[in-house]
Amino acid sequence: MLPRIYDPFAEMEEMMRNLPSVRGGGQRSFAPAMDVYETKTDVMVEAPLAGIKPEDVEVSVERGVLSIQGQSSKEHEIDDKDYYRKEIRSGSFFRQVALPAPVKEGEVTAEFEDGILKITCPKSEEAKPKKIEVKVVKKKK
Repeated sequence: MLPRIYDPFAEMEEMMRNLPSVRGGGQRSFAPAMDVYETKTDVMVEAPLAGIKPEDVEVSVERGVLSIQGQSSKEHEIDDKDYYRKEIRSGSFFRQVALPAPVKEGEVTAEFEDGILKITCPKSEEAKPKKIEVKVVKKKK
């Protein structure tokens, strides 16, 4: 079995998820899980948002940072239930992630499919390295 590599950022994200929210005037909030991966042409982001209406979701990309935010609400929440466990989340959600490659921010698209938000971020053409020719100069005697 390989030793587990310590990831301080994962630990920080977990701590932030468990903090009480100050957003939304005391409402509960959560940070949705995300998968971020690259293809040859795109950076892809997938977030499970089952039960959330697409019109309640906002997606933006600015300076290489993707933001997802919105609102999830239960229409018929009953306050007098004696819950043993309550894990179905409602309230506001917000998540930001730095994209791993430069993208064409004006061409980012988002779609909902089977409760999964799929965001396609087309990669920018990276600047090609410029080859510089080295000239040999001989001194005159």
